[in-house]
Amino acid sequence: MTNDVLQTPGHLISLAARGFARLSEERLRPLGFGVGHLPVLVALKNGDASTQRDLARFARIEQPPMAQMLARMERDGLIERSRDPDDGRSSRVVLTESARDRMPTAIATLFEGNREALAGFTDEEAAQLASLLTRVIDNLDSIAAAGS
Repeated sequence: MTNDVLQTPGHLISLAARGFARLSEERLRPLGFGVGHLPVLVALKNGDASTQRDLARFARIEQPPMAQMLARMERDGLIERSRDPDDGRSSRVVLTESARDRMPTAIATLFEGNREALAGFTDEEAAQLASLLTRVIDNLDSIAAAGS
């Protein structure tokens, strides 16, 4: 391991994440999406979540920021909310038809950005990088859970 703090995995992952976020934000903006919307959009598209609480858990963010994001997404015509018939205190969240229609283009745009960022990597190297990053994330989640 290096003694240069700027060459540590944590710092390099942070730089890469910011670079991916800038690239994605720039390319998603014309489609009416933001990079922060991605976990919500994917969860709703795939049926992995339908309530604010489920979405916050899926996206790994706290409830107040999720509530703010959903309010902005509703204002921007990306989602619709309706009263949950099973629990009057919560609401169901669904993608609007407009958002569903734009999702395939947004997903293709993101995959294109990933391909460009990983230029020169073999498919095996890209898969190994994703696997290693998943392990880092799992370790960080375990550390956070132990500190709670």
